[in-house]
Amino acid sequence: MNALPVASAKEVRAHARRIASRHPRGLAGVVAVNALAAATGLAVPWLLGDLVASVARGRNDITHYVLLICLACVTQATLIRFAMYAAAVLGERVLGELRQQFVRDMLALDLNTIENADRGDLVTRTTRDVGTLSTTVRHAIPETLIALLTIAISLGALILISPLLVLPCLVSVPILVAASKWYLARARAGYVRQSASYSHLTEGLTETVEGAHTVEALRLTHRRLERVERDIAESYAAERYTLRLRNVFLPICDTTYVLPVAITLVVGGLFYIHGMVTLAAVTAATLYIQQLLGPVDTLLFWLNELQMSGVALARLLGIAESAPPTAPDTCAPVPHSAGNGNWLAIRDVRYAYRPDVDVLHGIDLDVVKGERLALVGPSGSGKSTLGQLLAGIHRPRTGTITFGGLPLAEMPLEELRGKVAIVGQDHHVFDGSLRDNLVIAKSAATDEEIEAALTAVDAWQWAEPFGLDTRISLHGNALTPAQTQQVALARLVLANPHTLILDEATALLNPHAARQAERSLAAALEGRTVIAIAHRLHTAHDADRIAVLEEGRISELGTHQELLEHGGTYADLWNSWQGHAESLS
Repeated sequence: MNALPVASAKEVRAHARRIASRHPRGLAGVVAVNALAAATGLAVPWLLGDLVASVARGRNDITHYVLLICLACVTQATLIRFAMYAAAVLGERVLGELRQQFVRDMLALDLNTIENADRGDLVTRTTRDVGTLSTTVRHAIPETLIALLTIAISLGALILISPLLVLPCLVSVPILVAASKWYLARARAGYVRQSASYSHLTEGLTETVEGAHTVEALRLTHRRLERVERDIAESYAAERYTLRLRNVFLPICDTTYVLPVAITLVVGGLFYIHGMVTLAAVTAATLYIQQLLGPVDTLLFWLNELQMSGVALARLLGIAESAPPTAPDTCAPVPHSAGNGNWLAIRDVRYAYRPDVDVLHGIDLDVVKGERLALVGPSGSGKSTLGQLLAGIHRPRTGTITFGGLPLAEMPLEELRGKVAIVGQDHHVFDGSLRDNLVIAKSAATDEEIEAALTAVDAWQWAEPFGLDTRISLHGNALTPAQTQQVALARLVLANPHTLILDEATALLNPHAARQAERSLAAALEGRTVIAIAHRLHTAHDADRIAVLEEGRISELGTHQELLEHGGTYADLWNSWQGHAESLS
């Protein structure tokens, strides 16, 4: 299994700029309303400072100031409400774009990449990372924007009141800059490690749960528990590291942003005594600095979330880096295959999961349009690997595979899926109705077509009482593994590709039901090219030709009767299987 890449910080910043450039008006509106809200908030400290000065002069117009302060508070609250609304609307649009882009990037991934990727990594990116990004877009970014604007406008007002009273604020700047540089230099790596630890933990748990029966049968419980404990220990260590960063950074910041208030009171008092500033200026400046504490605190609070969301966005953008380059719209035909009647032509194909360790060795095979070919052989002989190569999931290390004269590897994915489809042992039921799970293969499918597809795989007998619009649920209307397999086969019938590859596609059905389903499926797919990877040899018996694979090589090729007369590996497998079938009966 391979971990998917993570985008660099530079790529994340570039992507953020692209997002901003796509929403200039929305972003400008959010900034403008937030700026107005922050500017309105400056009125209260100024009015309070003027009130103090007025009282000191012996004037008695408190009611006037109270009314103005109330008006300023109501105006600010209204503007903040509009600002939050505008930010929420913009945030949801951006979040929707990010989600759609992520789904597009996921669907554009090469199937080989998905097959080799850590499932825990994929699950964590689609759940935890998307959730982190959602929190940031909905809450962190709007509140951070408001905080930054409030800080900037408050400092501007402070300079206008008295430039001298800005000096206490400068005391904290070097400390905050040093602490922030220390934190930011370590935070990204820490959160990347933390997210990766979640992926490894999810991967280990998923493997253990899905393979629970195998774990129990092979007495691997202790080993799997050790794996989970190691993953938990790594996740714990990663979280403790980021916690230590916060435990150093946040207390320093809490201390430094309180200092200016105390210093302003002392220095402001001295300036007032010496006649350098007015009492109103000292009062307003102190309140402005006190007012800064809230935005600064908000900024520091969300800084940690922004670091986590930056890593989450980097992991989501990393999916795009794994996507293969867009294939050309047209593929040039290969001369040697043109016009020879071969639907699939395989020439000297070799494949290796690990470098220099081939599992397929120089495969040469021609599949004629409309024929039914069975691939048989011992476990580990390369049958499923060859099937995945023919479906375009993997690319051969050397050699070529052409489809109707066109290189399979160069076909656009959408075109390839319309021509070649594969159904294996692993099936998935999507959240939705039975109809929803079928029409994903053909969105315009009618009820009659759906019924015909289910009938073709012997599923209509249970699907009719179940109901096409009944929601499939793990906790209620759950399908059995055999029914799930039939749904996958029905999708294949609806998709109606030119060539079908069946990799133990009826393995979850009992032998009698499997034979019946295969015969019904064959009738429904009359005229289509079918390549069946067979472990039950009745599938091979019904095929037009049989290819026997041994140790990654085709050792025999012919009809059922020809191979029996040859007396080789297939004959031995058939006789052994027949004896086993008779003993079971």
